[in-house]
Amino acid sequence: MYPVNLVGKRVVLREFREGDGDDLYAINGDERVTTWLSFDRRTREQTRTALAGILERAQHEARTEYYLALSRPAVDRVIGGVRLGLAGVNAAKLGYSVHADHWGQGYATDAVRAMVVFGFRTLGLHRISAAIGPDNAPSVAVVKRLGFQYEGRLRDHVYTNGAWRDSLLYSLLDHECPAVTEAG
Repeated sequence: MYPVNLVGKRVVLREFREGDGDDLYAINGDERVTTWLSFDRRTREQTRTALAGILERAQHEARTEYYLALSRPAVDRVIGGVRLGLAGVNAAKLGYSVHADHWGQGYATDAVRAMVVFGFRTLGLHRISAAIGPDNAPSVAVVKRLGFQYEGRLRDHVYTNGAWRDSLLYSLLDHECPAVTEAG
């Protein structure tokens, strides 16, 4: 399915475009952001390569990921991204990031909510999981706010910023998502 465009209360999620490279680099090249992600700070060239991969995978007939650019409705500049990586039977892994200058404004919660509803309603997923660094309290708060349940700790789950890091695993099942069950 291409293109995907989702509208939340405070954000718009759309397919990435070739012209989004500088905005994506402002996020993935910023250590304030990548400290919390599963990869190290990226160079401009690494960001260009990553964007090319995102654009290419979005064109696949049977998509294995939905990685959407996050922007505000009135300003079509990328301030983050939300990804559902399809894994297993009717399952996906959730990832998201927001430019540090836009933290604490509710964009991540709104974007994740829109993506989760899309995953359950449109893609027919049964389970969405998120692996979050133990020290990333704001990200844990986002998934808890949306009803995700804590499942456990994944030891030495990712190697980032020169060290192994644990992750806290959270998940949400389709029948636990109020935004899906209320609307049927």
